[in-house]
Amino acid sequence: MEPVLIVLVVLVVVAFIALIKTIQVIPQASAAIVERFGRYTRTLNAGLNIVVPFIDRVRNRIDLREQVVPFPPQPVITQDNLVVNIDTVIYYQVTDARAATYEVASYIQAIEQLTVTTLRNIIGSMDLESTLTSREVINAGLRGVLDEATGKWGIRVNRVELKAIEPPTSIQDSMEKQMRAERDKRAAILTAEGNRQSQILRAEGEKQAEVLKAEGEAQAAVLRADGEAAAIRTVFEAIHEGDADQKLLAYQYLQTLPELAKGDANKLWIIPSEIGDALKGIGGAFTGVTGGANGSAMAVPTGAPAAPPAATQVPIDPAAGPRPLDTDTKGAARPRIDPLREYRKNDPEQ
Repeated sequence: MEPVLIVLVVLVVVAFIALIKTIQVIPQASAAIVERFGRYTRTLNAGLNIVVPFIDRVRNRIDLREQVVPFPPQPVITQDNLVVNIDTVIYYQVTDARAATYEVASYIQAIEQLTVTTLRNIIGSMDLESTLTSREVINAGLRGVLDEATGKWGIRVNRVELKAIEPPTSIQDSMEKQMRAERDKRAAILTAEGNRQSQILRAEGEKQAEVLKAEGEAQAAVLRADGEAAAIRTVFEAIHEGDADQKLLAYQYLQTLPELAKGDANKLWIIPSEIGDALKGIGGAFTGVTGGANGSAMAVPTGAPAAPPAATQVPIDPAAGPRPLDTDTKGAARPRIDPLREYRKNDPEQ
């Protein structure tokens, strides 16, 4: 019984193993290569697949999803003999599992070496400035060469990206100094433009202010002149309409004289030559009102008009000595009337 039992156990184990090898489950977005006696037979797609156990062999499983492979930095020489290190990233996808298995031994290594050689060819025809500013051109060139070369391997290159372009340290320092100088230049230009605009605006504002001020002063002068002209015209018309005589005018003349003596800086008072005529008019007015000794009005002798006396400078100082005497209409001597003396005598502030 024991040998029979052992045989049965062995048969069950072999049947179980054969069943496992017969049923192959392939995940989604994957593929498997089946070989029969070492020769390619078919490709297993996603799902449940049946193979002949101990005859068919699944060689490898291939992921059909898009893959991302970063490559280490590669030293590349530019057209102006500068060595730059460039990091690249490749986005690829396997489209034919059989070709990816039998057309190339290691498609990852093949893509990496092809990327390096193509990158050196492209960068070698460009200078550093073009390399730093033409990433899209470099990406397009790499993608075109890689897609054409990897098509027979059953691989499609979707994108090629330059992750970093690192020039030498000395070149980086020079570029930073150049960039700093360029920014300082732009800042100085913007500052100068701002100062120029502010000065222009300030000058225009001052100009407009001066123009408006001059216009205002001109209008004020015109209005002031019009007002003075109207006042003079009104006074002139009032005098003519009132038919003022010589006596009234002489009285107004004497009332104006004390205004000339106002002020602390007045040391001398210039008496005009017409003061004699004004005083004669006032004297005649008073004698005409009060009359002579007998109560009759005193007549002013007629005759040729006397020449006006010359202008006399009369000191304001009270201790200047006696005043000369004038003669009245009858020839009698009388003290000369000094309006300023009388004004200062009657003014308590003087």
